[in-house]
Amino acid sequence: MAALRRGIAYFSFLRGFARVLLSSRKPAVHKPARWTKLLFAGVATAGVGGGLCAVPFQKVENFSHEALIKRAASLVTDSSSAFLSQTTLALINAITEYAKAVHTLVALQRRYLASLGKLTPAEEDSIWQVIIGQRAQVNDRQNECKHFESTWVNAVRLCEMAAEAAYISGAEHASITMTTNIQVAQSQVEEAQKLSLDADKKLAETKVKEVERMTQHAASLESNNDEEEVPEAYLRED
Repeated sequence: MAALRRGIAYFSFLRGFARVLLSSRKPAVHKPARWTKLLFAGVATAGVGGGLCAVPFQKVENFSHEALIKRAASLVTDSSSAFLSQTTLALINAITEYAKAVHTLVALQRRYLASLGKLTPAEEDSIWQVIIGQRAQVNDRQNECKHFESTWVNAVRLCEMAAEAAYISGAEHASITMTTNIQVAQSQVEEAQKLSLDADKKLAETKVKEVERMTQHAASLESNNDEEEVPEAYLRED
């Protein structure tokens, strides 16, 4: 306010001084209109200048190269974290779907083995078609897991490099956050992989039982055939 008052007083003084000068001169000779414009332009400039001096301006922060590098490193860790998060989610979902498909296949095979020898040829063929289709689905889910696992591994490597770069550049907080995110992602994937390993174990056990049950069934059929052929051979000897 003090600066504004000084500017107004200064403006009033100059305006009065201009009037005195103009009143002592002849308008036709000295062209007061031109001098008036110049004088008031100078007064206006002085007034504005005086006003600007009283207004506090916010200084534009000048970042050093080191500060800009830290900022860039933080941005890299943020984008790498997003990439890791998406690939982790995709991989866990793929592993879960694979485990579900394997458990479904195991249930179908166990049901088939339990009813072995009790089915008609048409029923047995129908069940085998379902089992074959489920095996194809398991293979598709397994390929999907391999695809996302490869992408996830690359994401982890990228994040490790980003964490190291952030640490070297001085962005220690970003580096620590990135390292924590990597550990969390690895822990989540390991938990999901346990489900997959458990499903694979049950599938392997079911395959062993299938081989044993099929061998027993074949031996039983062969024994029945031998028993049926004995009387016929005995009758031919007679």
